[in-house]
Amino acid sequence: MKAICWHGHGDVRYESAPDPKIEDPRDAIIRVTRTAICGSDLHLLDGYMPTMKSGDVLGHEFMGEVMEIGSGVTRLKKGDRVIVPFNIACGECFFCQKTLFSLCDRSNRNAEAAAKMMGYSPSGLFGYSHMLGGFSGGQAEYVRVPYADVGPLKIPDGLTEDQVLFLTDIFPTGYMAAENCQMEKGDTVAVWGCGPVGQFAIQSAWMFGAGRVIAIDHVPERLALAKSWGKAETIDFTKQDVYETLKEMTQGRGPDRCIDSVGAEAHGTGSLDAVIDKAKAAVKLATDRPHALRQAIYCCRKGGTISVPGVYVGFLDKVPMGSFVNKGLTMKTGQTHTHRYTRPLLEKIQAGAIDPTRLITHRARLADAPALYKKFRDKEDGCIKVVMTP
Repeated sequence: MKAICWHGHGDVRYESAPDPKIEDPRDAIIRVTRTAICGSDLHLLDGYMPTMKSGDVLGHEFMGEVMEIGSGVTRLKKGDRVIVPFNIACGECFFCQKTLFSLCDRSNRNAEAAAKMMGYSPSGLFGYSHMLGGFSGGQAEYVRVPYADVGPLKIPDGLTEDQVLFLTDIFPTGYMAAENCQMEKGDTVAVWGCGPVGQFAIQSAWMFGAGRVIAIDHVPERLALAKSWGKAETIDFTKQDVYETLKEMTQGRGPDRCIDSVGAEAHGTGSLDAVIDKAKAAVKLATDRPHALRQAIYCCRKGGTISVPGVYVGFLDKVPMGSFVNKGLTMKTGQTHTHRYTRPLLEKIQAGAIDPTRLITHRARLADAPALYKKFRDKEDGCIKVVMTP
């Protein structure tokens, strides 16, 4: 089959890869009909995620048609059209029973490696390093899906693939980010980062009763979408001081809830801490650039909440814990428990409460992915979300 394979920092290629096979009775083989490039894939492109190996198949946002099932799979049949959550869950362990699916105890077959870095292992992920299972991803013609009787959700007739593809990751991720804010009706919510997850966080904040949403970015197309689709007020951090502007917009109090949708590769154009972060990361003295998180902690009102859907890889430098503790803030984080949200969010799409296709700016063939990775990373040509067809 053809797939998008990782070969080092800045090097992804469209090439031949081994066809997947049934390895366990609970497996299914999916023919991929839609796949996407996610913002967290850029951490792989930019070399921030350890334990990647040359030839690894990328991609964790995908859907398709069931082609083959193992003998233990009872919920699916050949020909079913399904979306597949980006994280892999057994459905039976302590954490899955608590619907904490991204913390599944069984799905990461390299759990010991993850535990050495994190203390305990999260779930396995598609196309996201050997520390997280070494599973081939969905930027491919075919993919093996473990625990296929748990994760995949059958899509009813009448919905297009573009409408439902983002149920695999970014819609649930933005929704859980808003949920983790623990907001009260009428709260002011500030969202750092207007990429795909940030856009869904904005949409979801309204669903949870926000009174105002303020979006922070510097890319004109992303700010424009946050304003037009998201009905958000906007701050361009290259033109306005974020802290002073938020303080003025909230009568001196600060936003009630802050969402860091940026994660490990924050730009923070012109700020001293961002310049230091970039220099340290370049010489391997730091694993992440947490400018957005620092700023969210500093800007949040006393007693407020910080929600972090943005991906962080390792160890953070100069996080203002004094501010965090003395202001009495709460932080909620985590990879998304995607399985918990796919069905209720599908129902919102069916009801017309949201149109996820508004996010798509580029449609292409899988073969075009290497060029589009770079275009997405460099924010060229108004690129916000890429959807590809193998």
